[in-house]
Amino acid sequence: MRITIIGAGFSGSVLATELARTAPAGVDLCLVGTPDGYGRGVAYGEARPEHLLNVRARELGATQDQPGEFARWLNLTKRAEESFLPRLVYGEYLYSRLQSAAQVSLAGFNQVQQEAVAVEREGGAFRVTLADGSDFLTDRVVLAVGTLPPQRLQGVGPRLLVDPGYIAWPWQRNLRGEDALAAVPNDARVLIVGAGLTMADTVVTLVRRGHTGPITALSRHGLLPQAHLVEPGPPIALPPTVLHALNSADVRLLLRTLRSLVPIVPDWRCLIDALRPYLQGYWKTLPDEQRGRFLRHLRHHWDAVRHRLAPSVHEELQQLRDDGRLSIRAGRLLRARRGETAVEVVLRERGQSHSSAEQYDVLVRATGLDTDVERTSHPLIGQLRDAGTLGADPFGLGVRANAQFEVLDRHGGPVRGLYCLGTLLRGQLWEITAVAELRVAAHQLAAQLLRPPATKSVREPLSRVRAL
Repeated sequence: MRITIIGAGFSGSVLATELARTAPAGVDLCLVGTPDGYGRGVAYGEARPEHLLNVRARELGATQDQPGEFARWLNLTKRAEESFLPRLVYGEYLYSRLQSAAQVSLAGFNQVQQEAVAVEREGGAFRVTLADGSDFLTDRVVLAVGTLPPQRLQGVGPRLLVDPGYIAWPWQRNLRGEDALAAVPNDARVLIVGAGLTMADTVVTLVRRGHTGPITALSRHGLLPQAHLVEPGPPIALPPTVLHALNSADVRLLLRTLRSLVPIVPDWRCLIDALRPYLQGYWKTLPDEQRGRFLRHLRHHWDAVRHRLAPSVHEELQQLRDDGRLSIRAGRLLRARRGETAVEVVLRERGQSHSSAEQYDVLVRATGLDTDVERTSHPLIGQLRDAGTLGADPFGLGVRANAQFEVLDRHGGPVRGLYCLGTLLRGQLWEITAVAELRVAAHQLAAQLLRPPATKSVREPLSRVRAL
């Protein structure tokens, strides 16, 4: 049996490592991913030294039954285990464990550092086509592509799209290999669309490079991510009132119950953390009406308290705000175009009926995760969508899939042998973007993949693939 994982970021790397450790002889594994961040992913492989993890080191083991593996890999002291380390270090940990598993695996393990651009059914198997035109057959395919490429900001004019004054992704690189932020003048007036974790990374990088100009972050609600406590709070057990609300499939009741508990728990973060083991099951019970209500009214508030910043990063951002160098505004970008001397934008602040015209030197898109399959420019996901092989979540939260991680086609039927893992499963699970949930899902999917196939396996040699 041949199993191909497309995407060599966190999800793909962890799944490949799990399979390499447990697959018997006779199984061929193939991990396909672009060279940049291979085995590490964008979040960890292309981060900068100043970008910190937003989870304590002791909780970041990539194996379900060994959450402390990362801390042990670094030989950290008990005190250091509570720290928030650079993301680059975590990328090295992921890559190291992948290569170690590959060396001792009983299964064949091929690492293909290319982009997959098409997956098509061929008999009982799939043909995978790579960016160089080569292809091969495989029995099972896992889509672990991570978040989708950022979409064009609404209202951005065509001249600005190709102008250095517009940065569509903070970590994009030019032909010389320099990232886009390196070209931002230190005194530039910067407008960042987005106020979440990507915005925080962008601001920290600009400041480390000596930026002194004013920075404005704009988002619909103007909510900055909250901070972790310097010292972790005590874990708590959810009381019966919360468990009852979780079984009610009523978003409003759960919110009301949580609000009543905030004044009496040691810290609100403990309450949010105690919810995590229940959230996937809760999301599955919600009808579309309730999911839509959550996404319209509560999603941004949830993201701000759930996906928190390392304390030192939050403190730095707050100091910049106190100094007047960073402002967080709630509103919408209506229009942005390349003017003669500046980027000219039209903004409307939240709750206002009138708009304002302003000028900046640089406009940066930092809106975070994109999972909208219907609108994506991702070549592989677009090909599968257009062929009807995968169906899009109605709320733009990725692909539709069943409880066995099998992708559902546009008619809702399972595509046997085609699976999905990672951020694109938000429509089914919601909480599936962080290490704790992803490592459990990878373990479950590995067991599913190693079940004997119902049809005869393919044996076309991988020598058809160029540049392994």
